[in-house]
Amino acid sequence: MSKSDFPPAYEDALHGPRPRHGNYPQPPPAYGPYPAQSSAQYPGQAGYPLGYPPSGMPYSIPLGMPTSNPVEDDEYPYSTAWESISIRHAFIRKVYLILAAQLIVTVSIVAVFTFVEEVRAFVIRNPAVYWTSFAVYLVTYCILVCCEGPRRRFPWNFVLLAIFTLAMSYMTGTISSYYDTKAVLLTIGITAIVCIIVTIFCFQTKVDFTSCGGLFSILAIVVLVTGIITAIVLSFKYVPWLHMLYAAIGAVIYTLFLAYNTQLLIGNRKLSISPEEYVFGALSLYVDIVQIFIFLLQLVGASTD
Repeated sequence: MSKSDFPPAYEDALHGPRPRHGNYPQPPPAYGPYPAQSSAQYPGQAGYPLGYPPSGMPYSIPLGMPTSNPVEDDEYPYSTAWESISIRHAFIRKVYLILAAQLIVTVSIVAVFTFVEEVRAFVIRNPAVYWTSFAVYLVTYCILVCCEGPRRRFPWNFVLLAIFTLAMSYMTGTISSYYDTKAVLLTIGITAIVCIIVTIFCFQTKVDFTSCGGLFSILAIVVLVTGIITAIVLSFKYVPWLHMLYAAIGAVIYTLFLAYNTQLLIGNRKLSISPEEYVFGALSLYVDIVQIFIFLLQLVGASTD
């Protein structure tokens, strides 16, 4: 094996080959080109009223589907030549540790709002607290998705993520407090099973969801339009089949979003997330899982009502 068969050095991969002394020609790179990473978001969904709780029930959590916006493979050579398998594995572990902490907080708050009658009565009587938490959630969400600086700078990224998680957990717990305890527990179990199956499938399958960006944009628009129509119709008259149709569409589409965002973390598909975006990756998966739970809760709550 000749010396040119080895991959470029770390500095060469990041900044290009270093100048050499003399008039010797530069050898061609042994590896390249590599994909570059960046971030953006897809359009999301509008809020919709839940039909089964009393009329004072706040809307569910209206939000977009945060994802990365990676670039095609051949645009920036050497951009990920430094990225090894161990770095990608460490990035995946960090994302799932953050996600686990977020889900523990959310499940704990949902359990308190579901089992403690005093807390359940408080959140039902005080919807203003829900809308306050929604305002906090919306501000932190926009900062984390749109501003790369705060999202990557420690400790501000974790502070913003913690505030976002608490606000979203409160809204999720408020929505859950309007449903029967058995429906909430059953929905938590179904959501966990769905997420585990999707994660295992994404790590094992050869199907590349990251190459279907146009399809996922259309699905996001479908959720948005269906949510607007459902909100308008249900504000005048409750139509059970329309409510259930929207909940089913939302659950299926956000399950596909979860598969898409999971493959962006893996890094061996057409598109991927930069290892520096661990907060962004955890945020994307967390939003998908919470939305799956909310949509499934409406379906399970209707069947157990």
